Amino acid sequence: MGVCSMVGYAQLALIGRVVDAQSKEALAGATVELVEVNQHSIADADGKFNFQSVKEGTHTLRVRFVDFEEWNKTILIESNFSIDVEMKASTDLKEEVIVLGTRANEKSPFVFSQVDKVTIQQQNFGQDMPMLLNWTPSVVTTSDAGAGVGYTGIRIRGSDATRINVTINGVPYNDSESQGVYWVDVPDMATSTQSIQIQRGVGTSSNGAGAFGASINLQTNSLKARPYAELINSFGSFGTMRNTIGAGTGKMENKFSFDVRASSIKSDGFVDRASSDLKSYYLSGGYYGNKTIVKAIVFGGSEVTYQSWYGVPESRLKGDENAMMETAYTEGWTEAEINNLLNSHSRTFNHYTYKNQVDDYSQNHYQLHLSHKFTNDLTGSISLHATKGNGFYEEFKSDASFSNYGVSDAIIGTDTISSS
Repeated sequence: MGVCSMVGYAQLALIGRVVDAQSKEALAGATVELVEVNQHSIADADGKFNFQSVKEGTHTLRVRFVDFEEWNKTILIESNFSIDVEMKASTDLKEEVIVLGTRANEKSPFVFSQVDKVTIQQQNFGQDMPMLLNWTPSVVTTSDAGAGVGYTGIRIRGSDATRINVTINGVPYNDSESQGVYWVDVPDMATSTQSIQIQRGVGTSSNGAGAFGASINLQTNSLKARPYAELINSFGSFGTMRNTIGAGTGKMENKFSFDVRASSIKSDGFVDRASSDLKSYYLSGGYYGNKTIVKAIVFGGSEVTYQSWYGVPESRLKGDENAMMETAYTEGWTEAEINNLLNSHSRTFNHYTYKNQVDDYSQNHYQLHLSHKFTNDLTGSISLHATKGNGFYEEFKSDASFSNYGVSDAIIGTDTISSS
């Protein structure tokens, strides 16, 4: 004789909302876990989370969010269940202390805009940083290649890059010689950026004349509560492709965290022969104690960009052949350059036709940040940094004298050649 038994369990719903206990603001992205059954949910933009098919019985609900104390509660679920979670801000030292000295706040007498991680992700299509910030007030951007990939420029309130102070984690990024900022050297930096503050006009910077027009302060990715991995592939006009892969450990039990990213961006450019081949990386490792943070960051990139630095002459835009010939005569152009001017499209004209007319450069950045909370009212930070760059640009110049470059004349038989 056989015995058959059937046991049924009610499948119930558990919903809730996660907020800051003090401000009552939603904590979007908070991780919610049913511990015993290893089920997870992520709070949405309104702080809401949702579990379906939860079995009757006792469960431990655990909620985690960066910079907040972990929240745990044992709940008995006998029917559909709803709960509000109020999380307290952690008193531990926060990573934002690294950029505190370069950031303005609501009490500061400066005009500024704050760009958070969510907005950066929405605007990030693999283009250079100036294009991502193009929508912010008082900003005008340019792109040599016309597609936002490669050499790009930014002006704020009319001031060019030499009067816009840029810091990455509080470390100056402006070139120490020219004071310019070359975003092409750190492609896809936006993917590894947590927040950006733009101060218009003279702001908090102590870097002197370099901050006369504006300041742009970047904070790279901060600590994530859980491990993650991401793969981003996007394709656009003019042969533009972006491939990004990244991963991180989240905060491990020993209070260490590691992040890594690698990116490749390529584009043919809108302008003739204005191609870009960009590669970049980002590595970080940190120790997060209750009172001490030690974080090491290494990032950089390499770029091979076909030069398209010159704009289109007005004569070419208007299609005025006589004026184009006058332009060529004034500039001393060769026959090949004149033919290129006459036969190019008026919107995509590029003066350069030499196939290896490229800018080839690599730049690596090394940062070490140490922060310690001595008391509730006293915190100290110190940063060490180094930047190393190397590369070249290759340019063809017709009828150039060898002597201008310290090169001796070439003697072939009875002929002496003194220019290219």
